Amino acid sequence: MNTVQPLDGYIKFICHLKPEGINIPSELFDPLNFWREELWQRTFIGAYPDGIGYGNVSVRVPQSDQFYISGTATGGIPELDQIHYPLVEKCELKQNELWCRGLVKASSESMSHAAIYSCDSAIGAIVHIHSRSLWEKYLELLPSTAKDVEYGTPEMAYEIIRLMALPETQLRKVFVMGGHAEGIVSFGKTVEEAARIILAL
Repeated sequence: MNTVQPLDGYIKFICHLKPEGINIPSELFDPLNFWREELWQRTFIGAYPDGIGYGNVSVRVPQSDQFYISGTATGGIPELDQIHYPLVEKCELKQNELWCRGLVKASSESMSHAAIYSCDSAIGAIVHIHSRSLWEKYLELLPSTAKDVEYGTPEMAYEIIRLMALPETQLRKVFVMGGHAEGIVSFGKTVEEAARIILAL
């Protein structure tokens, strides 16, 4: 198993990756990949000029706390395949550690996704996009995480858990990452629901 140490500005948790090919059931993979491509086409997911990718999508494995998530450094790839979605098997927020299986490391936002899933077993999918215009428009209008909390950290995970307890967050199913410029997160029972919440903004 490979252990990836946190790196400032990218993956900020200890990632224990078990490198192996995995088979994602089509009923999970097909909608996940379809809506990821739709968001990529609208540049809500992509890569900056320096090559750093942004945005990610995930889907929960039914009746579990595990989830498939688009891998780190895949934002700039137009069309993903199953090899680009590792399975996150376990997260320890306090220890800032994550365990996953696949051929690429889990997204730098995996801890945030894990925090959201932990709040409600009915949540089946999560979308995290980047948009400067939407972020500036909805910061403080929508539920927002504290501006001094960085992405991909245990502090962000706990801040998300706090935010998820608010009635407005449960109603709107979307929030702004105040300390992560451009970052907006939506969630729903399906990937389609989560993606359409973003598109409706």
